Amino acid sequence: MDTKIKELQFENFIWIDICQPNKAHLDSIAKDYNLDLFQIDDSLQFGHLPKFEKLDQYNFLILRAFTADINDRITNIKELSNKIAFFYNSNKIITIHRSEFAFFENVPSKIVDAEELLVYIIHKMMNTFVEPANILSDKIDEIEEIIFLKDNSRVSLEDLYYQKSHTRISKKLLQITQNVINQIEVNEASKTALQDIKDQLLHLILQYDEVWEDSNNLLNTYLSVNSQRSNNIMKLLTVFSAFFLPLTFIVGVYGMNFENMPELKWKSGYFMALGLMVVIAVIIYFWFKRKKIM
Repeated sequence: MDTKIKELQFENFIWIDICQPNKAHLDSIAKDYNLDLFQIDDSLQFGHLPKFEKLDQYNFLILRAFTADINDRITNIKELSNKIAFFYNSNKIITIHRSEFAFFENVPSKIVDAEELLVYIIHKMMNTFVEPANILSDKIDEIEEIIFLKDNSRVSLEDLYYQKSHTRISKKLLQITQNVINQIEVNEASKTALQDIKDQLLHLILQYDEVWEDSNNLLNTYLSVNSQRSNNIMKLLTVFSAFFLPLTFIVGVYGMNFENMPELKWKSGYFMALGLMVVIAVIIYFWFKRKKIM
């Protein structure tokens, strides 16, 4: 995709938004606005974690917004989210990002300063984590219902693993983001809005933490239920073996047909052998009942 550069002049500051940047454009921006080249490199890195640096002429901030599909098989932060890099001071704010963000299209024109715009964008970025948290929570409830009330064979262990991974990565990213946002200082007019973001972050971290614990417990429960199911099958096979082993032994003895086996000549030998088998089966049955195995 081609680089898109958008400049919006507000009443007290200018906003420069750069989407799909290349090194040449960023070097030019760095030269025009005296930006640090190392921070420019940071803004180009795909998987850079959130960070905040306070300099004499401007502040540098990197945050990440949730951009993945909730059904994606996610294993790392780069797949889960995309970042926005901010260079800002009282006169201007520069945003650098690779992905398109819908909330950039409807920025209120009544924003009075750069810090208010910064807080507005951060708020929209944190909102991207809300719906995935709710969906993950609903999925965990659905899987729990299937395990306990329906057929647990319908549960995919692989899907459960990726939901755990999804939740774990989101939680870690939010914790890092919380630490970064706690370092940001804004003017008095934006402090209330920034505090709302901090409260929302705390709520999201607690929500993802709850989903993480539920998914862990659910995975352990799923394994326990499957283990119990295997134990029940083995128990059933053991009971059948206990019944048929002595009966098979009797059949095997009298199926050898040696010459010197007087029982083979008995007139009622066949019925006596059947009776012996029935007696043994009854004894085994009552022994199992007494031991509460059946």
